[in-house]
Amino acid sequence: MALPPQLRSIQHHLRTAQEHEKRDPVVAYYCRLYAMQTGMKLDSKTPECRKFLIKLMDQLETMKKELSDNDSITQEVVGNAHIENYALKMFLYADNEDRGGRFHKNMIKSFYTSSLLMDVLSVFGELSEENIQHRKYARWKATYIHNCLKNGETPQAGPIGMDEDEEAGEFGDEGFSGMGPSHGGSFRGGPTSQFNEGQDQSLGPGPAPGIGFTPSPGSGPSGPPNTNYNNIHIPPGAHAPANTPAELPPPTGEAVKPVPTPRSLPAVDPSLLSAQQQGGVQLSPEDFTKAQKYCKYAGSALQYEDVATAVQNLQKALKLLTTGKE
Repeated sequence: MALPPQLRSIQHHLRTAQEHEKRDPVVAYYCRLYAMQTGMKLDSKTPECRKFLIKLMDQLETMKKELSDNDSITQEVVGNAHIENYALKMFLYADNEDRGGRFHKNMIKSFYTSSLLMDVLSVFGELSEENIQHRKYARWKATYIHNCLKNGETPQAGPIGMDEDEEAGEFGDEGFSGMGPSHGGSFRGGPTSQFNEGQDQSLGPGPAPGIGFTPSPGSGPSGPPNTNYNNIHIPPGAHAPANTPAELPPPTGEAVKPVPTPRSLPAVDPSLLSAQQQGGVQLSPEDFTKAQKYCKYAGSALQYEDVATAVQNLQKALKLLTTGKE
């Protein structure tokens, strides 16, 4: 069923759901849930929109039954941690490529997809200020780098400022078909089927091979304006999440042996190694909920082999449970 024009703003969230159908059904589920909730606000009255949204609800119900044994679906706090970790990993992958001056379509797509997943986090409640900054910066970076490459210019690598009122270009339907392989950066595209597997053509012409957008009039590459985004916290040792677009394998038939990545681990607070609850500490229901949340975050981080984040969250949980303070 074709996406009604009134619901055009959710098309990329639905496309992200399709791309993750097999790779990560949890991401697919929450992208569709966000699209459904947003679509209800946009237009649930006209027959075509109502019919489309009812079909989307049915799809969500089917997915919920199929994933009934998945904690990320049955427990909001786990689902929140799963989506937030995935979005941040994708952001960090793109940010590392950007800081290294490696500009390519997969990196642009990762920036933009991370911003879409930050949108999706709103199904769990209000976004944190940090996530709002990440979303705005990622969307703007995707637009800025795309415009530079499209115009044959070399983007400025790493965090740069942007005007407070400057908005990212509107992403549309036509894809990257007009952009050459590489301009001032390395194009390292993964197989296009990785992006378009199971593509529903009702969402408009498929991107080729990544997301597409239509820059606003006169929104070409801009130099570093005013607001500084260097204060965005980027944890060390960041790496791409599972199924993030990878480099093409070398032409030789030899298998490439993985190179172990050195891990940067946070220092462990010695006082927590033999931690016991201090006398007189009264924990509120909110404290128990926070401690549980930290443990869930740690478990979700371990799914991505992110030891540093897991250790940090477990230490926060231990400190809260033993002292009643964060």
